[in-house]
Amino acid sequence: MRIVRTVADLRGALAPERRANRPIGFAPTMGALHDGHLSLLRAARAQNDVVVASIFVNPKQFGPGEDLERYPRDETRDAEVAESAGANLLYAPSAEEVYPDGFATTVAVAGLSDVLCGDPGRRGAAHFRGVTTVVAKLLNSVRPDRVYFGQKDAQQAIVVRRMVRDLDFDVEVVVEPTVREPDGLAMSSRNAYLDPDARDRAAALSRGLRAAADAARDGVPTAAALAAARSELEAAEIEPEYLEARDAEDLSPAQSFNGRPVLVAVAAEVGGARLIDNTIIGGH
Repeated sequence: MRIVRTVADLRGALAPERRANRPIGFAPTMGALHDGHLSLLRAARAQNDVVVASIFVNPKQFGPGEDLERYPRDETRDAEVAESAGANLLYAPSAEEVYPDGFATTVAVAGLSDVLCGDPGRRGAAHFRGVTTVVAKLLNSVRPDRVYFGQKDAQQAIVVRRMVRDLDFDVEVVVEPTVREPDGLAMSSRNAYLDPDARDRAAALSRGLRAAADAARDGVPTAAALAAARSELEAAEIEPEYLEARDAEDLSPAQSFNGRPVLVAVAAEVGGARLIDNTIIGGH
């Protein structure tokens, strides 16, 4: 596996592959790779001839007081893990490479970026402006045939899919299932912040989502399904930042389970770590 740090070197490395019409799969990450990331790389390996991973802790998607400085970083380990999962090329740029002096452009997806994590009282739409701006740059630099995201970051995937559609990026967005620990906790780089007590309590997020899904299968309205999820969180002494049911395509509020896919999403701070999780109910 080759490591490159500039757009020029990235494009140079991929030029022969592109001339040979070899499909390119791309998994953008912020590093601290875990099995969730590896599932993206393995899917890319299975579906493409060339696999590119990127590692970039994007400062523009962190707000004031968030964990930019302490976000886990270990490029040596990450490079070994990415190579073991089949990556051919690792793009690991500096902040100065991604955002050179005078950088003044942002990419924003209205509406979808203003709810859930993007609500003004939470992380805010600026978070997703940071996400879509850096993803647009990465897609323009790599020019992959397919780009891979995890279902755990459901809103991010929905926002990116809309950006790709609206701006005519010639790429297929592939969303892979959430990878979980044996007790159901969604794998996340931020799980490293959890002490043993918080780690045990954090598993209530997935239990709550399962409770909501079970209630939905019994035909209850979304309010009752969310109440079932909230009971699991309360038992673990977790107060959610949000726990909402929304249409899984346009993120409008969902009042009932009517056959359309409904995204039940939760965010909560547990032991100093902000964790998110979700499940999709209905729709096939």
